[in-house]
Amino acid sequence: MATDRDPPPDVVLLGAEWKERALIRAQLIEEGFEVVATNTWSMMRRHLRPGRKPRVVIVDLKGLDEPEQVLRDLSVLMKPARVLVLAATATVPLSQISSLGFHGIRRPFTVAEVVSAVRSVQL
Repeated sequence: MATDRDPPPDVVLLGAEWKERALIRAQLIEEGFEVVATNTWSMMRRHLRPGRKPRVVIVDLKGLDEPEQVLRDLSVLMKPARVLVLAATATVPLSQISSLGFHGIRRPFTVAEVVSAVRSVQL
């Protein structure tokens, strides 16, 4: 179990669908990132405390409860340039994601595209 003395993870990933979350997490770990994956916004918020924030946050909107509210809350908790949003049909339009200052990836995407985006976001 992580303690306050442990460094924060490189990436915190929020995804409601476990298969996609697991694939992305596994590839990021393979690429050398320390990753925490969660399936609810309340679980993710625990990893966004001041002084303990990850370098990158990924939010997959597919199947996520209240995606607009999550993005609004996230815009207060994280620097928008450090947030990568995986867009989903019938949720939040990519134009709205961009207007919040977040990086967005449109579906369909590959896991390799997500990893590449994480690398560019963390620079």
